[in-house]
Amino acid sequence: MNGGRYRVFLFDGDAPTLVDAGLADTTDTLVEQLADLDIMPERLVVTHGDGDHVGGAPEIADAYGLETWFPEGLTVDGYTPDHQYGDGDTVGRFTAVHTPGHAPKHYSLVDEAAGVAVLGDAVFGADARGLPAGYFVLPTGFFSEDLNAADESLTALLDYEFDVGLVYHGSSVTKDAREKLRKFVEFNGKPAASR
Repeated sequence: MNGGRYRVFLFDGDAPTLVDAGLADTTDTLVEQLADLDIMPERLVVTHGDGDHVGGAPEIADAYGLETWFPEGLTVDGYTPDHQYGDGDTVGRFTAVHTPGHAPKHYSLVDEAAGVAVLGDAVFGADARGLPAGYFVLPTGFFSEDLNAADESLTALLDYEFDVGLVYHGSSVTKDAREKLRKFVEFNGKPAASR
């Protein structure tokens, strides 16, 4: 669901996969929206431990009997996922890419065959910060545990090919996402005097 204040993403296929689960108090809305799509999820993959991504995970997992995947070491109110994953691991159709900074256990998920990257909160859509849509920006320091690490970790995503970059805050980038991310990373990597 790519609208409203909080998002989750659902990928159809051999094992329909829900990426993230929203807030605990939004699970009823999520269940209603999934019913409208007429796709029954089989797997839940969580990108990181913020409440708007994992808060509804226990209830959604129980409601659908989902196979659950959490980043290594991430726990949610005593809920134990079926699987944990780390950097480079394959989770269904995705490769997990560790992109810490926003949160230490933050992962982006890349499906190179489909040309899609779920970037979690590694970046926001630029319009979330009042800039034109179609580009990426880093979350502010207020929303990041380590802004320097958040900036540096984006380089790992450039090892993968994707055209679409899905974000949870602001508009997703639906064309040339990897190239736009590369330009952002390279611009940020230059000393201020040479900009």
